[in-house]
Amino acid sequence: MSTGRPSKARRVAAAAIAAGLALVVSGCGGDDGGAADGKPPTRAAAPKTTGRGTPAADTTQAIGEMKGPDGVVVTLHSAVRDSGGFVTVSGTVTNKGTKIFNAINWRSNETGMRSRSSVSGATLIDKAGKKRYLVLRDTEGECLCTTGLSGLKPGESRPLFAQFPAPPEKVTEVDFQLPTLPPATVTISD
Repeated sequence: MSTGRPSKARRVAAAAIAAGLALVVSGCGGDDGGAADGKPPTRAAAPKTTGRGTPAADTTQAIGEMKGPDGVVVTLHSAVRDSGGFVTVSGTVTNKGTKIFNAINWRSNETGMRSRSSVSGATLIDKAGKKRYLVLRDTEGECLCTTGLSGLKPGESRPLFAQFPAPPEKVTEVDFQLPTLPPATVTISD
């Protein structure tokens, strides 16, 4: 006959599970630069290093350029293959127009994205292999790319990056595409 109360063994097991979960959750944290104030942590605008510990892209060199409507120019600085199995494309977006630019049209069609102005809609195209590579996502579904690309004033520039699954090693040339812009053919470096 049940009294409607869990047995002592079940209460002890539930307490142990709750304590274990609390340890797991606290172990996954860290200084996220904003959790104390209830705001989500800020995301980096561009990776500081590539996976092999080399410095970020040299912004004095250009491997491609894309010109869009209203004077928006994307200058691509590097497309680096990492030993971890991905390619990071880095560049700079510059507003050479006369109006404020928001990258709202450069996002993917996903509805769960927190940042509505990102480069999550970017793709890499392997024309020879006839494959399209989409921007990678983290465990929360956010793109591994630049987010918060809004309010870019005339004359202002900001860094951008996007990470993709790496095409096969033999593929060294791909097209980088952003919605509303013509593609740029870039060479992948190691």
